[in-house]
Amino acid sequence: MSSPASRAPRKFLVVVDKTPEHKVALRFATRRAQHTNGRVTLMCPAQLPDFQQWRGVEEIMRDEAHAEAEGMLYEAAKLVNELSGILPELVIPYGLATECLFQLLKEDKAISILVLASGTAKEGPGPLVAMFATAVQAIPVTIVPGNFTDEQVDLLA
Repeated sequence: MSSPASRAPRKFLVVVDKTPEHKVALRFATRRAQHTNGRVTLMCPAQLPDFQQWRGVEEIMRDEAHAEAEGMLYEAAKLVNELSGILPELVIPYGLATECLFQLLKEDKAISILVLASGTAKEGPGPLVAMFATAVQAIPVTIVPGNFTDEQVDLLA
């Protein structure tokens, strides 16, 4: 059996999106990585509209989707670095979040924990939380309450 010191550092994955609760997951993953000498990977899918009429317009929309995802990732990476000194890995795939997440988990075997925060709206916990809580069992998933304050997250992590 290998000692804990000889294992590769844990790699925490956070999906960055426009939901307010993603910041709770981001903070939790950052603090856990900080306390366990782990790493953080941030994924923000560039979602493309289903639009294929004009090639030039499609390319512009693709560039805009990438730029938006890049901006969101840089903002999240800045927070990770300010909180912990960790420089996160940034991933911008193209497509739906669920499909991109499955693909990344399949390709990157170093990812050891997916960190999600539950939605706070009355519609339910959110599509990724619902999917991983019921059907998908690819890797361990930590689900943090989406309404936690920074202080609550810091105490928990």
